[in-house]
Amino acid sequence: MEYSHRYHAYPTQEVAERLEHHLNVHRQLYNHVRWEYENSSEDDKPSEYDQNNKLPEWKRKWPVFGELHSKAAQATVARFYRNLSNLRRKKEKGYNVGRLKRQSPPEYRSVTYNQSGFDLDEKRDRDRFAYVRFSKIGWVKIRYHRQIPDHATIKEVTFKKETTGEWFVSFGLETDDATLPEKSDVDSLDASNSVGIDLGIQNYIHTSDGKTVDWLDLEDEYERLRREQRKLSRKEKGSNNYEKQRREVAKIKRHIRRKVLDYQHKITTWLVREYDAVFVEDLNVKGMLEQPHNARNKQDAAWRQFITLLEYKADLYGCHVVQVEAAGTTKECARCGVETAKPIWVREHSCPACGFETDRDANAAMNVLQRGFAELGLGWPESTPVETALPTDTDDFREVSAKRVIEAGSLGA
Repeated sequence: MEYSHRYHAYPTQEVAERLEHHLNVHRQLYNHVRWEYENSSEDDKPSEYDQNNKLPEWKRKWPVFGELHSKAAQATVARFYRNLSNLRRKKEKGYNVGRLKRQSPPEYRSVTYNQSGFDLDEKRDRDRFAYVRFSKIGWVKIRYHRQIPDHATIKEVTFKKETTGEWFVSFGLETDDATLPEKSDVDSLDASNSVGIDLGIQNYIHTSDGKTVDWLDLEDEYERLRREQRKLSRKEKGSNNYEKQRREVAKIKRHIRRKVLDYQHKITTWLVREYDAVFVEDLNVKGMLEQPHNARNKQDAAWRQFITLLEYKADLYGCHVVQVEAAGTTKECARCGVETAKPIWVREHSCPACGFETDRDANAAMNVLQRGFAELGLGWPESTPVETALPTDTDDFREVSAKRVIEAGSLGA
């Protein structure tokens, strides 16, 4: 299993200048690799292997490239070809894509050391700090808020400068799957230890067993962002005041992203600790964001990020996570399967065929649970949440507060 740990870095002024310099040289190397590729004939495009073989020649021709660590330089070449592959995959899927563009200083903000060229000293300072040495740069102090597991292997280390001017160091880790907790046998799953999740509108998530989790309130943060963006618009672009205000706007945006990510960490940890199997809709997030209504709320939800975190946490806690087809989960009746069209403002499900009534999102979550069992090839158990589903006017329909989710999820997030 591959995952990463990220730490806030506090380089000295001297080391920060060297980090900036190496970042800029790697950017120049990336742009040169791109230039060589773009200016080659269509039937004789250089491969990543070809470009790596040219590195010694380039170092002799341009001594500035000789300042780079060899593995870090190869990682920069690999970065271009990885971006190229991603572009091709998008094109194959029908996306209207162009070419990779030249990277400017504000756009190129990270460098990766792959396999070698770095060291980690966990005992050089107090418990909450550690030091990372980058070859040809020096030692960088990091806030070591969580230790790297003994059974994890460090595959690569990346330093990055955020738009706020802050530095971060990320460790790419690899763990032997044998060290992970075993997942329960699929045949032992039933409705009592499994849950379907509807990613909702009125609530952030709605579960098939009658729990809801509120949306994260970001209105104050967005009001502050609007206020600071108005100030930025009045500054002269390129001036010191503009740069200072740009960083202020970047800090607020970063705060919003972190708040959403932290909230998702807590929710996903709670889910994988609470259940043996979690079923979730496979949403077309890109298509949803392209719709004109409620786009910002959908973007704040970061549902694709939520699903990615859920799958990652599932391996750490021995939980099954399965994505199911999302189309029709709201329209179909969870009891009899009859489809009933519902405008977005209709918040209750009332089946004209069997008379089953419940909350609209609860009905969708139950359908997700049933589809999850079908995806795993399991028979639908005789005792199902549908048979005991609660009408919307009962007092037993439970709402899980954000505070409870945070308290439950904080243990493993």
